[in-house]
Amino acid sequence: MELKEKLISSFMAFENTVNVDSPIHDIRINAIKRFETQGFPTKKQEAWKYTSLNSVLKTDFSVFPKDIEALDYKTVKKYLIDEIDSYKIVFVDGQYASHLSETTHDDIDVCLMSSALTKAKYKPVIDNYFNKIATTDGLTSLNTAFSAEGAYIYIPRHKAIKKPIQIVHFSTGNEAALMLQPRNLIVVEENAYVQVIERHQSLTDNPTLTNSVTEIFADKRAIVDYYKIQNDKQSATLIDNTFINQKNDSNAKVHTFSFGGKLTRNNLNFYQNGEHIDSTMKGVTIIGDKQHVDHNTLVHHIEPNCESHQDYKGIFDENSTGVFNGKVVVEKEAQKTNAFQANNNILINDKATINTKPQLEIFADDVRCSHGCTIGQLDESALFYLRSRGIPEKEARGLLMYAFSNTVLDSVKIPELKNRITKIIANKLGVNIGFDL
Repeated sequence: MELKEKLISSFMAFENTVNVDSPIHDIRINAIKRFETQGFPTKKQEAWKYTSLNSVLKTDFSVFPKDIEALDYKTVKKYLIDEIDSYKIVFVDGQYASHLSETTHDDIDVCLMSSALTKAKYKPVIDNYFNKIATTDGLTSLNTAFSAEGAYIYIPRHKAIKKPIQIVHFSTGNEAALMLQPRNLIVVEENAYVQVIERHQSLTDNPTLTNSVTEIFADKRAIVDYYKIQNDKQSATLIDNTFINQKNDSNAKVHTFSFGGKLTRNNLNFYQNGEHIDSTMKGVTIIGDKQHVDHNTLVHHIEPNCESHQDYKGIFDENSTGVFNGKVVVEKEAQKTNAFQANNNILINDKATINTKPQLEIFADDVRCSHGCTIGQLDESALFYLRSRGIPEKEARGLLMYAFSNTVLDSVKIPELKNRITKIIANKLGVNIGFDL
């Protein structure tokens, strides 16, 4: 049985495990109907022109894990940013792991989507925000149909959360192949502030397919600082769909660090519904072997006097493939928009490939919008300079590549996270950076 048919037939069994009186019951029903009509994306669709899921979809994924393995802290410690005091929402094979987590309801809600979908006190927030900005494409609809668990974060007005929130998904390999569909909802009300670190991590080489959806709402003057760490095993496939709705004077930043996994697709969508909004998307991709990373971004400027900044760096080795499809839409009413987009790439190996397509659709006439992309190799004159100062070639190349990605690292606001990412980059480049940040 093909995966699509397996998922559709499994939906009936899933419905028997959830509350049919749930506020999202009808949403789930309509979503599975859309997925049945649309199915999985193919390369015939322009947005998926350079990314094929065919090899992934041939795997016989389990939709519901049969046995959940209890993980101890020592096993997963290295995947957590434990140098900092943080809230943690940890899932193992799609199920909440309370012994690894630290949640709270003290003035703010850092808890589970399953609770928010079943308890009456959360119903107003679910009714107002759940599935309001997620698109209706096949993959997002599939996640909506099976929405049951994930992170629920609600920051009320004028609350600046004092420590970051880590959302971590582990897959144990208890199943020969497992599909996971986490659903996150993050609501940051007026004048509130939150930092979030998200990671998906396989603990074995068994194949995993994660189809994740996150909806983020930033109200007036809210600040959202979001970090994605993607450094999974070669058997893991991640499709990450993130949607961000911003109101007046809000500031939202998303940093995406893509270093591992078989295939990674990031769909990142910003919608600016107000004036004086600032949206930032930055990313570093360093991959090799036959890895594939695809960044598909959208910033929709709807009202005037707003800004957006995109800065994506890519370093590609061996037979790896990178894709960047960045789209900026400026509506007629969005005068005085300032939109910047850059995608710069280094190909270390002749067999590596990068497909980049920056797009601007501008319907306003009083704007400052720019976009550009570069594809090349390391600066030989800079390399010669470093080697002439006694630095070995391998270390010189590593330093140049680190400097190339440093513009993204500079804006990371959590020092411990910045140190962790620096170490991962050094390891990927095979060099010892030799200094702390």
